[in-house]
Amino acid sequence: MPKFGRLVPLIAVMPLAALGMTACSGAGGGGGGGGGHTVNVLMVNNPQMVDLQKLTADNFTKQTGITVNYTVLPENDVRDKISQEFSSQAGQYDVATISNFEVPFYAKNGWLHPLDDYTKADSGFDQADILKPITESLTGEDGKLYGEPFYGESSFLMYRKDVMAAKGLTVPDNPTWQQVADLAAKADGAQPGMKGICLRGQPGWGEVIAPLTTAVNTFGGTWFTKDWQAQVNAPEFAEATNFYINLVRAHGEAGAPQAGFTECLNAMEQGKVAMWYDATSAAGSLDGSGSPVAGKMGYAQAPVVKTKSSGWLYTWAWGMEKAAKHADDAWKFISWASGKDYLKLAGTKLGWASVPAGTRNSLYENADYQKAATAFYKQTQTSITTADPKNPGVQPRPTIGIQFVDIPEFTDLGTKVSQSISSAIAGQMSVEQALAQGQQLAAQVATKYQKK
Repeated sequence: MPKFGRLVPLIAVMPLAALGMTACSGAGGGGGGGGGHTVNVLMVNNPQMVDLQKLTADNFTKQTGITVNYTVLPENDVRDKISQEFSSQAGQYDVATISNFEVPFYAKNGWLHPLDDYTKADSGFDQADILKPITESLTGEDGKLYGEPFYGESSFLMYRKDVMAAKGLTVPDNPTWQQVADLAAKADGAQPGMKGICLRGQPGWGEVIAPLTTAVNTFGGTWFTKDWQAQVNAPEFAEATNFYINLVRAHGEAGAPQAGFTECLNAMEQGKVAMWYDATSAAGSLDGSGSPVAGKMGYAQAPVVKTKSSGWLYTWAWGMEKAAKHADDAWKFISWASGKDYLKLAGTKLGWASVPAGTRNSLYENADYQKAATAFYKQTQTSITTADPKNPGVQPRPTIGIQFVDIPEFTDLGTKVSQSISSAIAGQMSVEQALAQGQQLAAQVATKYQKK
C-alpha cells in the first residue's frame, strides 16, 4: 500500500511475495453448469485476497457457474499492471483490486465502470450497509459509485495496558498528541529495552507520510490550499513535522528511519515499545491467536490537536474496468466478494478474526465477530466511521484524501518528501531543510493544477 494496511492491513495484508505472479482458474472449469461464463480478476497478493481465491471454486463458481481467472501479484507490481491495463482499456481484465487513492482520478479519466445501476438492482448486496466513509471514498466527483470494498482500515493508538497500569498511567480514549508525547516519555524504559512509542520513519508515501500527514492535518496544516498553493513549509506543517520527529527521536523505536508498519508491529509484539500509532488492522495481529501481547493491548482513537478526529482511511476495493468484456458476471463476482455472505463464509471457514473487516456495519453487529475482536472492534468501527476524507483538516482541500492527496503525482511527491523526512529523523538534515525541499517539489506539482 502504500503500506497503510499491510499494515493493515498491514495485518492481514502482508504481501506473500513467494506467490510471485500466478494466473489460475481459481473457480475451476465451469462447475455448476457455467456455460463458458468467466471473469478475469487482477488482484493484490495479500493473505485475505489469497483466502478469497481459495474459497472461490467451491462457493462462488459452484453457485453461479462463473469461472474466475485470477492473476495475483505483489502490491507494487499489481499497481503498475493495473495502471497500464486501465489506462489502455485493453479489456484483458474485468475486475481489479484498486484503492480509494486511485478511484477518484481513475473515474475522472473514464477508466472505471459505474456500479450504481448494479447496486440498485441487486437487493441482496445492501449498499446502505457499507460504512459511509468507505462508500464516499469510492465515489467519483460525478457522484457515481466506482468501487466496492473488500477490506477497510483507519488508524488509531495501540498501547500496552499492563505497562501503563504498572506506571500508574491512563491513556484517554480520545488523546491529544501532547498527551501521547507525555505518556511516551513516562513509559520510556518502563521495561528493560522498552521505548515509549513506535512511529513510522521508513521512506515511502504509504509509510512515514501516512501517519505524518494525519498529524499535519490535525495540527492545522495541509499539503495544498484549495487553490493549489503548496504549504509544505508553512508554519502548521512544520510544527507537526517537528513534533513528530522530535517525539520519535526522543522516545521512539530503535532504527526509526527505517521502521515501517512491519517493524513497528514486530516491536510491539516483542515488548520493545509501549505504544504504537498505526493502522487499525494491526489489532488483528496483536490480539490474534499466538500473539505474545494478546490480551495486554488497549486501543484509543488517533491523536488530535485542532480537529475532532484524525484517523486515516484506506480500503482495498474491487473496480470494474470500463472496457470489461464480462460486465454482468464481473458484478456478480464483486457482489459476492464484497457481500455479507462472503464475510459469513470466511468467518465460518477461516475464523472470524480472519475476515476482511472495516467495510460493513453488519459485521460489527455480528456476535461471532464481536467475540473474536472484543478488544478492538468498537474502536476500529469508530475510527473508520469518524474519518472524513472530504474535510480532514481545518481548511478546504483541492482533493479528497486524509493521509494522501488524491492526485497521481502524489506517489512520487510523497515518496521524495518522505526520503527527506527520514533523513531528518536520522539527523542527516534539519526539518527546515527537509521541508524546504518538499515545498519546491510540491510547488512544481501545484503549478500543473493551477493552470487547469
